[in-house]
Amino acid sequence: MSTASRIRTEESSQLQPPPSHRRERLRVIPSPDHKNSLAHWWRDVHPLRVVWNFLLIYAAKYSPSLTVKRGLLRLTGMSVGRDVSVGLAVTIDVFFPQLVTVEKNTIIGFNSVVLAHEYMRKERRIGPVHIGRNVSIGANVTILPGVVIGDGATISALSLVNRDIPAGEFWGGIPARRLEKR
Repeated sequence: MSTASRIRTEESSQLQPPPSHRRERLRVIPSPDHKNSLAHWWRDVHPLRVVWNFLLIYAAKYSPSLTVKRGLLRLTGMSVGRDVSVGLAVTIDVFFPQLVTVEKNTIIGFNSVVLAHEYMRKERRIGPVHIGRNVSIGANVTILPGVVIGDGATISALSLVNRDIPAGEFWGGIPARRLEKR
């Protein structure tokens, strides 16, 4: 067995199952002083990276072409599946777009927000967002970091997604709750 194969085998045997709750997927970093945690954003990501992400995300935000939009978002490091449709004015996290995954044939509705960070007064939270295949997300939905949305789920307009959404379910509201199991 080659060294690389042995290392991969050792690594895979040490892997733990994925966290089952949003909170467990978040990296929580206390603010180092009396300032709110947003004052320390530059500790998490290089300022030039944020400028680059901002330019690409805002160009994608107002691009009428879905193909161009997907390409611009991929340049930020975001994982964007085939045939994903990102509506007009959708905002993806400018600090950590590489932590956002949207699988194939998903629709994200007008003016929605997908965040991979939360900057609170005394701490900052950073975590991945995973949106499965064939998901429908209505207009003006906010998705918080650490959330997993299962394949075929539907989120109604004007919702706050602060917890995982199982596959095939219909959720909505602030905070989002199950409206219907399909």
